[in-house]
Amino acid sequence: MQKIVLFSVAICLVACTSDSADVRYNFDREAEFSRFRTYTWVILKDAAKIDDLRDKQIKDATDGELAKKGLARTDADSADLYVGYQVAIDKETQFTSYKTDWGYSPGWSQGNQHRGVGGATTGQTSTIYTGQLALDMYDPKNHRLVWRGVASKAINPNARPDKQQSNLAKAIAKLLKNYPPTL
Repeated sequence: MQKIVLFSVAICLVACTSDSADVRYNFDREAEFSRFRTYTWVILKDAAKIDDLRDKQIKDATDGELAKKGLARTDADSADLYVGYQVAIDKETQFTSYKTDWGYSPGWSQGNQHRGVGGATTGQTSTIYTGQLALDMYDPKNHRLVWRGVASKAINPNARPDKQQSNLAKAIAKLLKNYPPTL
């Protein structure tokens, strides 16, 4: 009988861990994260479009976690960080993370204001697999990517709406657990 109980507990543990998001992140070791106090959302140029409801859910969950870290959201161009995301819901997506020549041209946008990036690309590409959320943070003053995190199993369009929201919130909380990074 004791073996059956232990086996049942082991099965439950495996089931619980397989449902949680796997996260990984990387950051610029030269970035001074202590100076980042405000952020604004930007739309990444080549990011796949998603529905407005899921966009709001991602931003709300991220806003909540970043507020816990002492960052304040603003719509001002003078924000310390630009935050953008990309998701893959139905298929694999390759994307170029950012461009190097900054100026006014098609690129990141918010409303009718365009913070553009034109010119040569960095040549860096990545792949987002189905259900993944990639969150990027850019330093607009130094024109570079300073933090990137990827959470798998963050988005499951086949799950019930309450489960989708719960999974997304847990994945973003886990993703931003180690932000700001410590050296």
